[in-house]
Amino acid sequence: MKTLLCLCLAVYTAFAVPLENEKRQYSRFIEFPDGEGNPHTVDLEEQPDMKLVEDELRNSNNQYLLFTRRNSASPQTLRINNANSITSSNFNARNPTVVVAHGWLSNQNTNPNPILRNAFLRRADVNFIVLDWRRVAASTYPTAVAGVPGVGRGLGQFLNFLNRVTGAPFNTMHLIGFSLGAHVVGNAGRELGGRAARVTGLDPAGPLWHVNSNRLRRTDGVYVEGIHTDGGTTGLGIGSAVADADFFPNGGKSQPGCSTSLCNHNRAFELFAASIANTHLVGNQCSNMLQVSSNTCRGSRLVLGNDNLNKRGSGLFRLNTGRRYPF
Repeated sequence: MKTLLCLCLAVYTAFAVPLENEKRQYSRFIEFPDGEGNPHTVDLEEQPDMKLVEDELRNSNNQYLLFTRRNSASPQTLRINNANSITSSNFNARNPTVVVAHGWLSNQNTNPNPILRNAFLRRADVNFIVLDWRRVAASTYPTAVAGVPGVGRGLGQFLNFLNRVTGAPFNTMHLIGFSLGAHVVGNAGRELGGRAARVTGLDPAGPLWHVNSNRLRRTDGVYVEGIHTDGGTTGLGIGSAVADADFFPNGGKSQPGCSTSLCNHNRAFELFAASIANTHLVGNQCSNMLQVSSNTCRGSRLVLGNDNLNKRGSGLFRLNTGRRYPF
């Protein structure tokens, strides 16, 4: 009972602590898509299922699925506190480690996992690890939001274990999350003390996150990047700066060739995947969000995305893209 009370207080605090003056006016009921693109009605005022969240903290059901060039189609399951599951796998501590976390109502088989796995493994032989957190992600949206910090901490603890078992350095780890998954990897990076080389948030989820202290932030990694593609007033993305460098393709609210919020939201991982193989997605630094919106950014240039573990940059960046791959 004491643990449950602490959890409830933590969730209340997470929702009550404002990070900035920005206000976003969502209706109580919104439409939010699952990993297959099917819309679901979400009640943002629904109480989270704290029993499920507490149970997940006690008995994590998250899966860590490894893909390499030796097993690019069939994953190997890595288990925390089971060194043999790692040493007997194809994990190679000399290669970079890329971790991807999906969003709400998704799993290992839904995007962005396959599209990013293919992009990275075509580029180099990396340890590509998919975090499948479907048990919490398959719950109501407010419950999934409440579960994000615990899932993220669990991922951070797993990466600490991976480091102890194999010696894989934190400065070769790149954590990537889409939508709710962006806040998951932010919490994972926080658990690692900000030592991961890169943390990338692909259109970090907006509903219930604008004044949530557990959201992705710039101290979660050595270099933290946000890519915002659906940040309109009622968009699925957070739409505001959360990282060292924040990119706003086409202004960050609507994307060429898109007629739905879902399309805008998904464009974040599509652009990022394109950036792994291409170098033409380059933003200009902006002085403020007015310049972002009016497309008058003329500052220094920084490439969006890519797989460079030593990448650095800070500020707001705008770029304009095409309608289809490679954009």
